[in-house]
Amino acid sequence: MRPSCCVLERPFLGALAGGSGSGTKIHKFERRFRCCLGAMQDNAAAPALEIRFDTIRQELSKIARESFQTTLGEWGNVEPAVAVCANPNFGDYQINNAMGIWSTIKGKETEFRNPREIAQSITRNFPQTGFVETTSVAGPGFINVKLSSVYIAKRLNELLLHGIDTWAPVLPVKRAIVDFSSPNIAKEMHVGHLRSTIIGDCLANMIEYCKVEVLRRNHVGDWGTQFGMLIEYLFEMFPNWEDIGDQAIGDLQAFYKESKVRFDADEEFKAKAQQAVVKLQSGDAKYRAAWKILCNISRNEFQQVYDRLKVSLEEKGESFYNPYIPDAIQILRDKGILEESDGATVIFVDGHKIPLIAIKRDGGFNYASTDLAALWYRLNVEKVEWIIYVTDVGQHQHFDMFFKAAKRAEWLPKEGYPRTQHVGFGLVLGTDGKRFRTRQGTGLVRLVDLLDEAKSRSKTALIERGRDDEWSPEDLDAAAESVGYGAVKYADLKNNRETNYTFSFEQMLDVRGNTAVYLLYAYARIRSIIRKSGKSIDELKENGAIVLTHPDERALGLFLIQFSEVVEDAVTRLLPNTLCEYLYNLSENFTRFYTSCKVNGSPEETSRLLLCEATAIVMKQCFKLLGITPLERL
Repeated sequence: MRPSCCVLERPFLGALAGGSGSGTKIHKFERRFRCCLGAMQDNAAAPALEIRFDTIRQELSKIARESFQTTLGEWGNVEPAVAVCANPNFGDYQINNAMGIWSTIKGKETEFRNPREIAQSITRNFPQTGFVETTSVAGPGFINVKLSSVYIAKRLNELLLHGIDTWAPVLPVKRAIVDFSSPNIAKEMHVGHLRSTIIGDCLANMIEYCKVEVLRRNHVGDWGTQFGMLIEYLFEMFPNWEDIGDQAIGDLQAFYKESKVRFDADEEFKAKAQQAVVKLQSGDAKYRAAWKILCNISRNEFQQVYDRLKVSLEEKGESFYNPYIPDAIQILRDKGILEESDGATVIFVDGHKIPLIAIKRDGGFNYASTDLAALWYRLNVEKVEWIIYVTDVGQHQHFDMFFKAAKRAEWLPKEGYPRTQHVGFGLVLGTDGKRFRTRQGTGLVRLVDLLDEAKSRSKTALIERGRDDEWSPEDLDAAAESVGYGAVKYADLKNNRETNYTFSFEQMLDVRGNTAVYLLYAYARIRSIIRKSGKSIDELKENGAIVLTHPDERALGLFLIQFSEVVEDAVTRLLPNTLCEYLYNLSENFTRFYTSCKVNGSPEETSRLLLCEATAIVMKQCFKLLGITPLERL
């Protein structure tokens, strides 16, 4: 049972973290509070203390909502439309409700003659707070808000004191499933599995960061007619297969191809294979044992890829849900939504001319049958509120029909939670604009080969920079993996997932531009600046604080405290490229700050070193969410 949590609201902690922000000393009570907090965390018997801060957007929404009510009464019951200002010359944030409110009250008896007057009145009624410095009204009624530099510094000092987890957004769910990767047993993982694995892992990371329990599901294809073919070929080629075990098969991919050739060419073998499927699915012990051998060989090969990518998954394949299919189908039948069509049992859904087939003409089950059973299990047994399916965009129609069928069955509500979403992604293309294949053009690139080359190329680049003379072989190897695998991941994630993207080692391993390599070097550079100061960051955090006086300090600080709402947007839209764009822009903001503001040896050294540390903390968290391992030295 989880311990109860005490959530400390941001205004209280804001009072602790920096006071007026004008000095370099942190309030004594804050240090005393931190000691108490540490003691509580060290005491296993004490309840966990959870600290969560609102995003800037949420804070502004609160005061906007209060002003709307004061200004407009019953007409002010609208959700504030708060966004970052496109032009920083006007302000930091913008509240864009006045025009919409005007369209509602126009023609009614009010004191307002136009939306601009509404906006001006709203700004006059803003409650007094310590974080809004100025407001102005632009155009027909856009409210521009400039935050206090003292407040920005206070938020950064809170980050240094309490850690990045306190900036995690709050989501409306407690438990979610991310269904991703999902290769087929007896087939090797290839570049086509790359996107699902990388995107799914990133989404799971971001949702977990938001304090949601995420079940990472690997819905492998481990059940179907192909297993009859494989099992029968195993029996034929290795009569003593039980004694030889996994080693009998060797290359499972080659074994699969050989069995397929035999299946297509030999009618007698084909008949045996079809009968083997019946025996497997009826629970015959011999056939189940052979099936497990085949699955374990594939499972071990898959795990080697997941280990290299540092991706965590729990397998629940098609076979797991197979026993639940009959009951799920019966529930749908009892609901009265199953119909007979051309010999099959189907569900008709709006927007599609063809139905979703629940039972095939021959009485067998299919992909949709398994998905329906899996959904029922996830909703009723695992009690999840949000299920995300990460597959290629080509499966959009299937998922649209599947989700609509679930809503017809009232398994899912029309709005709200529990909910399901399909996260589609485009193809991986070669530099020729065609589907990415081997140099010989004989097939899709094996994922292990792709990762080998990424590591090899990054290792060569590090050696060319002389790192083999400075680092141990183990450190060099680890760095090559971090850079190589990180480059592959980032090159995928920085693109809008719904589009195709071109795979190019030359581009993704470039040390310039929007690449993981550039960003990893940028992070290592910040760590180097801090090391060269010779100062202890822990001591600086204990005795100093961030104070923002230079415009580039303020710009960097403002961008840092927007991290939480960027993650919130990326999770809400299920778009990892939102986070990639933020990370790249953060590195650019830091470069501008470091170019114009001397750090080490300056009068502002303490504050600026802490600002460097805050930047490094946020960058490191971005890497963590993207599934990339940063390096302290590079």
